[in-house]
Amino acid sequence: MVQKTETERGHKMGKVGEKSVVMEYVESIVIAILLALFIMTFIGRSYVVDGASMVPTLHDGERLIVDKLTYRFSEPKRGEIIVFKYPANPKYRFIKRVIGIPGDEIMIENGKVYLNGRPLEEDYISEPINERFGPFVVPEGTVFVLGDNRNNSQDSRYFGVGYIPKKLIEGRALMRYWPLTSIDVIHKPEIFSDFATAK
Repeated sequence: MVQKTETERGHKMGKVGEKSVVMEYVESIVIAILLALFIMTFIGRSYVVDGASMVPTLHDGERLIVDKLTYRFSEPKRGEIIVFKYPANPKYRFIKRVIGIPGDEIMIENGKVYLNGRPLEEDYISEPINERFGPFVVPEGTVFVLGDNRNNSQDSRYFGVGYIPKKLIEGRALMRYWPLTSIDVIHKPEIFSDFATAK
């Protein structure tokens, strides 16, 4: 009977150890990829602001974390900033502020937005709006959105965007994380908490 030397046993044990370490790395990478895909699909993802339609609140090139989970359990609220698929071409994403929810009456006149008959005092916009719109009632299952840069925004006032169905909403802008000097949690303006849905 041939007895294996300690050196031979050591070589075999070393190979087994190397294989287990490699497998651990592979498993860790696979788990990390699956976890990242899960988070990006169901919880949140990064979004890069493209254009000036949300100035002065958001600027071109800024990076945001978009919460994709909240709207699976609740409805969009007035004042929240959302990312949605462009209705006329869903491969593009737009970012705007929710102004009206189902049942709200929207009218724009004399540089002001009227929500359910009351003017919105908006300190977050770049300048007063320079056109007339409405009055119209926001249909069920949709929201009415505007860019904060009112005179440089393609939003619910225009054909191609219109009222945004909830199924096209990807999520709510949660925080800005880039540039580092502008890191901030994105809050909805207090003015919206004072408004009730139109009867």
